[in-house]
Amino acid sequence: MMFKARSLKLREVLIICFLISNLTGCATIIESCKGLAGVSTRSVEDARKNAIKKAYNYDYSSCVSQVRDILKGIRSYIYADNGRKQMIAVYLSEEDTTPVGIFFKEIDPKSTQVEVSSPSTYAKEFISGKISDVLEKKITLEELEAEINAKRKEDDSETD
Repeated sequence: MMFKARSLKLREVLIICFLISNLTGCATIIESCKGLAGVSTRSVEDARKNAIKKAYNYDYSSCVSQVRDILKGIRSYIYADNGRKQMIAVYLSEEDTTPVGIFFKEIDPKSTQVEVSSPSTYAKEFISGKISDVLEKKITLEELEAEINAKRKEDDSETD
């Protein structure tokens, strides 16, 4: 009798778990797991409505490639690179885990729209500004990297 009661409870628990997972959807479960792991893109996707948008005279693949190089040059940490969503998600740096999303949209074969979103206005403006500086040829990628390295050295000397 005890075995039967125990198996009934287990069956009820399994049914409840099955119903919850089906009612909430697997995307919610996956997104929750990503959130726990610190790699969710939901916050930058939600902030997209307030993104800084700008079109650049680059074809889609060149634009994405250039932006990746810029992000690496400023030492942002790329934690998601999703071609299907046409998005790259980064943290400002390995130390500053403020999330920033960069979304791409091909306007025509020779121009691409870049949208930079973040829950943080500073992070969104910082990343957008660096992307614009290089893509609009106001500064070279090498000059940008030198600027970031000099800033880091200055910050390191202030903490010593």
